[in-house]
Amino acid sequence: MRRMRRETLPDKEHQACGLFGVMNRKGERFGGRMAIDALMNMRVRGNGLGAGFAAYGIYPEHKDYYALHIMFQDWDLDAKREVDKFLGANFDVVCDEEMPTNPEASVINPPLVWRYFMAPDKKGDEKRLSDDDYVVKKVMHINTRIKNAYVFSSGKNMGVFKGVGFPEEIAEYFMLEKEYRGYIWVAHSRFPTNTPGWWGGAHPFCILDWTVVHNGEISSYGTNKRYLEMYGYYCTLLTDTEVMAYAVDLLMRRQRLPIEIVAKIFAPPMWDHVDIMDEKRKKLYMTLRMVYAPLLINGPWTIIVAHHGEMFGITDRIRLRPITAGEKGDLLFVSSEEAAIRAVCPNLDRVFTPMGGEPVVGRLKGVEKELRKKAEEGV
Repeated sequence: MRRMRRETLPDKEHQACGLFGVMNRKGERFGGRMAIDALMNMRVRGNGLGAGFAAYGIYPEHKDYYALHIMFQDWDLDAKREVDKFLGANFDVVCDEEMPTNPEASVINPPLVWRYFMAPDKKGDEKRLSDDDYVVKKVMHINTRIKNAYVFSSGKNMGVFKGVGFPEEIAEYFMLEKEYRGYIWVAHSRFPTNTPGWWGGAHPFCILDWTVVHNGEISSYGTNKRYLEMYGYYCTLLTDTEVMAYAVDLLMRRQRLPIEIVAKIFAPPMWDHVDIMDEKRKKLYMTLRMVYAPLLINGPWTIIVAHHGEMFGITDRIRLRPITAGEKGDLLFVSSEEAAIRAVCPNLDRVFTPMGGEPVVGRLKGVEKELRKKAEEGV
């Protein structure tokens, strides 16, 4: 009797995407070599369809101005002229220039990338908006209404650099080692799951100075997206991770919630765990679940988030995507793999794996001191 051969499908890599973040808690700036080398150590987690970096403290000469990095697909000069006109009517642009790039880097079909340093020029009813809210509104206008123009970085004294390629190729293209020094570096090597690989869809995702890199899939994307639209955030970059950046900005900047609370919104405990808590904790978790149910993040995920003065990493509550943290002196590392951390810092003082839903938080020492003082004062 002829034996039938069993057909097998290739295994899917369920741990894909490489995440890495490093922070100097004294605020001392350093180059991007560690972030580049760490991602190169995790090359198997990417496939050349997307990678990127975010760095903080890189524009000290323009630190008081918003730095917008804007890509123009297909080198659309009509889109650039429209953006220039829009920015000139709404901001005081103190400097704008083409982003320094290396034309010999091996990247495919890069867009035109321009950067603008500017201050809000609010008029009429918009004067009631904070500067940050004003910038968010204008970023959303460009991304939703000007074809082929995408703002992918919009904070002060920081910047995102991303595109289609392996991490070392993106770093070479934007000349990160030569041009920039920062006190936080966050990096990502992307293995696209359900979305196309394109320059705007690479990680990190950014709004103001909040940046997010993500490993996993967000199955609650539709619910999260519709909730955020009520607050003026619109997803245009064709990747589920974009909702994370806007949710963090809404909760932590606009509503001033600490990450310890935001973590419980994104990755709350199961209801059967809530049922056995003491009354005070039970009331907290039930309130968060009722008020912020549309921002619960379903699916397997890990994120690293950074903004000025703080970096944190967090996984979903049952830890379906890996995360490891390490410390060496004033340096805090967060990564998808311990091997990537040890590749750039072999002799760690401490290495540990956080519990699911529990954030690993690093803060500048001055920020940490201020938070402790507020806690003692009951603020």
